[in-house]
Amino acid sequence: MTRHTAARRPWLALGVLMLPLLLVSMDVSVLYFAVPFISQDLHPSSTQQLWIFDMYGFVLAGLLLTMGALGDRIGRRRLLLLGALGFGAASTLAAYSTSAATLIAARAVLGVAGATLMPSTLGMIRNLFTDEKERGKAIAVWTAVTSGGIAVGPVLSGLLLEHFWWGSVFLINLPAMVLLLVLGPLLLPETPRIRGGRFDLLSALLSLATVLPLIYGIKELARNGLAPLSGAAIAVGLLVGLVFVRRQLTHPDALIDLALVRSRGFGVSIGLNMLGMFGLVGMAIFLTQYLQLVRGMSPLTAALWSVLPSLAVGAMAAPAAVLGRRFGKAPVIAGGLALMAAGFGLLTATGAHGALWQLLLAASIYAGGGVALMSQVSEVVMAAAPTERAGTASALLESGTELGGALGMAVLGSVGTALYRSKIGSGPAGVPDALRGAVRDSLGGTEGVLAQLPAAVRGPVLAAAREAFCGGMQGAALVSAVLMALGALAALAARRSLAVRAPAAEESAREAVTA
Repeated sequence: MTRHTAARRPWLALGVLMLPLLLVSMDVSVLYFAVPFISQDLHPSSTQQLWIFDMYGFVLAGLLLTMGALGDRIGRRRLLLLGALGFGAASTLAAYSTSAATLIAARAVLGVAGATLMPSTLGMIRNLFTDEKERGKAIAVWTAVTSGGIAVGPVLSGLLLEHFWWGSVFLINLPAMVLLLVLGPLLLPETPRIRGGRFDLLSALLSLATVLPLIYGIKELARNGLAPLSGAAIAVGLLVGLVFVRRQLTHPDALIDLALVRSRGFGVSIGLNMLGMFGLVGMAIFLTQYLQLVRGMSPLTAALWSVLPSLAVGAMAAPAAVLGRRFGKAPVIAGGLALMAAGFGLLTATGAHGALWQLLLAASIYAGGGVALMSQVSEVVMAAAPTERAGTASALLESGTELGGALGMAVLGSVGTALYRSKIGSGPAGVPDALRGAVRDSLGGTEGVLAQLPAAVRGPVLAAAREAFCGGMQGAALVSAVLMALGALAALAARRSLAVRAPAAEESAREAVTA
């Protein structure tokens, strides 16, 4: 093998790794447009509809820690290829489902397979790129693909559904998984494994019983407000989480080495990443609703406009890596959070009759800041982890991403709803009492009953609801801007902790080689 070929090999391997990453990211959002077609064909109940959409994300989030730790023990390449096989099989089952129950089960298996793929891809980057400069570039690509996949999912779904049946949104996964299964064994090296000890199955079950109720409870809180079900789910998750942490502190073969979490910069990075996801995911729902319900765009048109901020993601990923090497991680992380604060701040001035470019500019600014944040915290986390623990480190980072996003949807969604109801009051004059509750509930509720309103009041009611929605969006954006600004200050205060430094064992090995 020539030196040139050897230098290119990690980048070829990275290209292979991006295939599953893109699809796993897309599968979070690919059902946005497919659900109505699925409903016509499979006739799911309203509860089944929710589970068709949510099952994938719940299972994925619940198993990330387990699969990250499992990959560290059996090898991340092996786990990646097994996951690709499972993802392809589950995609086929989902595409040809003949009942809602079968589709829900297929989405659950997709979540299991997705949980093997996500931490494996980032963990393998830790092994493929030993040079900090090259690893920074690779992580920037990883971050851009992760973010871009979520944005591209609805657009690809809409385009496929224009020409094919709903199962096509799942079959699109198959060519990429076949390529991964063919090229993976040729280009991807196996990774170092944790030797000795046994896989702690009870810890794996406890982690699942911690994350699933937490994510479910927080999403229910966002969807229906504080209720016994959401409160009980969150309480169960927290209690089981305490048991899980205690077991990790005392068990000789713990699933997660908590010394890793306590290591320099690791916990700070995960916390700042959670904060960023809180703002990004929490505000995303306002963006899509604004385009469709305030601007009156079709879902596909709204999805196409939503892709524009993703260009900022691609444009910012590489410069963030360069700036991080030159000035250090903390200033770039702080700068990313400051950009997010600026973008959310601009969003506070976006009203029902504001210019569309202002909304898109605001979204581009905070999306660009978000990718700068994510790429740099990912570098810190990967650098802090020993190579044999890279899968666990990646899983912890991604679990924090899921939890931060769920919290953002719950908290910011609640802020927006409260402000909407405050501004709409008891509803505009002329609304029948039977429909007043729907108008007070949300802008979507108002749109749903608009045809039932007297013709003379439809325009004023819709205008008032749109203004109230924008007021809620502006309030949520203000909360996000303040939190991101505080996060930027926290990143600067933690400057020394966020300095990239290899684990002590690896430094000693390098020194020995040098000597």
